[in-house]
Amino acid sequence: MIEFENVSFSYTGQEHDGLRGINLRISDGECVLFCGRSGCGKTTITRLVNGLIPQFYQGELQGRVLVDGQEISNLPMYQIAAKVGSVFQNPRTQFFNVDTDSEIAFGIENEARPSQELIKRVEQTSEDLRIQKLRNRNIFELSGGEKQKIAFASVYAMNPQIYLLDEPSSNLDMTSILELREHLRLIKKQGKTVLIAEHRLYYLMELADRIVYLEKGEIKGIYTPEEFQQLSEQERERMGLRAVDLRAVFPPKTCSLAPIPVLELRNVTLRYKKRTILHDINLSAGKGEVIGVVGHNGAGKTTFSRALCGLHKDSDGQFLWESKLMERKTRLKRSYMVMQDVNYELFAESVEAECSFGIRNPDQTLVNATLEELGLSPYRERHPNTLSGGQKQRVAVAVSMICGKDLLVFDEPTSGLDFDSMTQVAGLIHRLSDIGKIIFVVTHDFEFVCRTCSRVLHFDEGEMPDDVPVTMDALPKLRELFSVSDGKER
Repeated sequence: MIEFENVSFSYTGQEHDGLRGINLRISDGECVLFCGRSGCGKTTITRLVNGLIPQFYQGELQGRVLVDGQEISNLPMYQIAAKVGSVFQNPRTQFFNVDTDSEIAFGIENEARPSQELIKRVEQTSEDLRIQKLRNRNIFELSGGEKQKIAFASVYAMNPQIYLLDEPSSNLDMTSILELREHLRLIKKQGKTVLIAEHRLYYLMELADRIVYLEKGEIKGIYTPEEFQQLSEQERERMGLRAVDLRAVFPPKTCSLAPIPVLELRNVTLRYKKRTILHDINLSAGKGEVIGVVGHNGAGKTTFSRALCGLHKDSDGQFLWESKLMERKTRLKRSYMVMQDVNYELFAESVEAECSFGIRNPDQTLVNATLEELGLSPYRERHPNTLSGGQKQRVAVAVSMICGKDLLVFDEPTSGLDFDSMTQVAGLIHRLSDIGKIIFVVTHDFEFVCRTCSRVLHFDEGEMPDDVPVTMDALPKLRELFSVSDGKER
C-alpha cells in the first residue's frame, strides 16, 4: 500500500509545481491515473514515491509518504529501487549504457544476480514485451519511441512491485501506445501497483481503477473510469484534459483550396550511415499549409524533418523554393526546427532570454505577446531547465514564432502537453499559417492533427505511400493511419 498523509511540498526557489495537503491511499495491485494541467503536481507525486524527493529534488516537505508502512524519506535509494521502478518522460535521462541489452540488464546486474539469471531475465523481458527487434542495438540510434520501450523493459526486468510512469506515451506512435496499453495490462495481471502521470487519456480508460485529478497542487477530484467518461466535453476541456475517446474527435468538414506550390521536393532520397531511410520522395507545399507527418517509430520522420531544415547531409534529389534550388546551407537559413527533445535547444538563463536567444534585433512586443499567448508569462524569469516537460515544449514553440523563418518544422510539438497547452500551440500554428509560413508537424497526436493540419504525409517502409487531406471525407483513411478504429481501438 502507498499512503500520502497530509503531504505538502514546495521546490526550493519555485512558487509553482508543488503539492498541498495531499491525502491518498493506493492499494496493492491498483492502477491509478494522475491527470491535470501541466505543472499541477503529477510528476511531483511520482517523485515522492520513488524517493527523488527529497533525495534529489530539494524543497520543503511536510507530511509523510509511506510504502508498505515504511516512510520513503527515511529509506536509502537502493532499498526503494528494489520496490519501485520508474519510467521517466524523457528516457534518455535514465540510460546508463550504450547498447540495449546492457541497459535492460543494468538494474538486475546491480542487484548482483548470477550471469545466467541475467541472461534468462533479459530473454524473458524481450519475449514478454515483444521487443526482440530492439535487442543488441545502439541506444543512440533508436528513435524516441524505441528508447521509451527500452526504458520500460529495463524496469520490467527488475520486476518491481510498484511501477511509476511519467507521460509514458509522449514519444510513442499510435501502434506503440496500444502496445504500451497491453504491457500495462500485463503487469496489472501480475498484481503490480501502477501509478501513471499522463495527458493522453484515451488508452488508459480500460486500465485505470481510479483517476485522480490535480489542480494547482491539490486533489480536486477522484473518479472511477465510468464517472470520468460521463464528464461533458465542455467540462473536461475546462479542466484542461485531453480526449478520452479518439472516435469522438473529427477533422473540419471542409477543405481549403490548395495554395500555389512554393516548396518542392523532387526525387529526394535520404540515407543514414549508408542505409537508405527514405527514397524517391516527391511533394510540394504552398504558403500557409500545415502538413502532418506520420509513420511508425523509426520510419524516417525525424530524418526527413532534419533534411528539410538542412541538418541532415546524406541526401540525393532536389529541394526547391519558388523553383530555385535550395542547397543545405540555404535551407538552414530559411528554416527553424522545434526538436522532439527540446532540452537540446534550450540555452539561455531565463525563459524570456530564450525567446530572443540568437535572434538579431528581436521584437520585444512580439516576445511579450507570445509568452502571454502560450501561458509562459509567469515563468519568464525562470531557468528553462527548471520547467516541466510540457512547459519546456511551449518555450521552444514560442521561439519558433519569434525567429521569423519561412519554413518551420515541429517534431512532436504536443509531447507532454495538456489540453490547454495543445490548443495554445494549435492556435500559434494557425497564426503562423495565416502569415504564410510553411509548417511541417511530425506527430502521433490525432487530436492535434484534426485541429491544425491541412494534409498528412505517411511514411512507411522507406516510401511515402499516402498524402491525405484532413477532412471528413478522408476520415476513414485518417483513422487508419492513426490506428483509431470505428469500434474498439486495435
